Amino acid sequence: MAKKGLDFNIRKLMGLRYKAHPWHGIELGEDAPNSFVCFIEMVDSDTIKYEVDKPSGFLRIDRPHKFSSILPALYGFIPQTYCDIEIAKRCMNATGRKDIVGDGDPLDICVLTEKHIPHGDLLAQVKPIGGFRMIDDGEADDKIIGVLIHDAVYGEYNDISELPDSVVNRLRHYFLTYKDLPSSVNNKCEIPEIYNAVEAKKVILAGMKDYEDKFTSFLDEL
Repeated sequence: MAKKGLDFNIRKLMGLRYKAHPWHGIELGEDAPNSFVCFIEMVDSDTIKYEVDKPSGFLRIDRPHKFSSILPALYGFIPQTYCDIEIAKRCMNATGRKDIVGDGDPLDICVLTEKHIPHGDLLAQVKPIGGFRMIDDGEADDKIIGVLIHDAVYGEYNDISELPDSVVNRLRHYFLTYKDLPSSVNNKCEIPEIYNAVEAKKVILAGMKDYEDKFTSFLDEL
């Protein structure tokens, strides 16, 4: 136990000297999954899709948006989560399908706020209010919907059922179409379920378990 505590303190000291990796080096906080820190990659004014480069932790350009896809919220991921066996199980149990696998990425999150945030590459304290059970070409690719803590407009929402339908529909439309060409007829994305805050927290716990199973032994060796 003493050695484990020492190793943890060494990692914390290293984090003070070097920038923490946004996926592996950011702590969710003691109240997760009720509220937690997430990493914001993109904001609603971005015309280029940015995502974290997994080996380095820096933001990289994934691709420019070729068409008029407007991100309707802040977008990023939940650190120290992973979409693998447990996430896939929840998707298969909910849909009755047997062929789903996790997408191998951290769990995605959209964060609603009334404020204009001018850039990504930042941390935000959020609470989950629901999510989309999204399947992208046979892979579980859940999108957690959260609200910025203390936001003047969205901060009082506790469940996705409280949101205006127009907000939910806009988010849903974005994720079903943002990869499509205008002439596309073979959309491989589907959203078979929109779930509430209770299920969102269970999905986050599943992502935390997948992360622990995948990375804890590796990180303990550092």
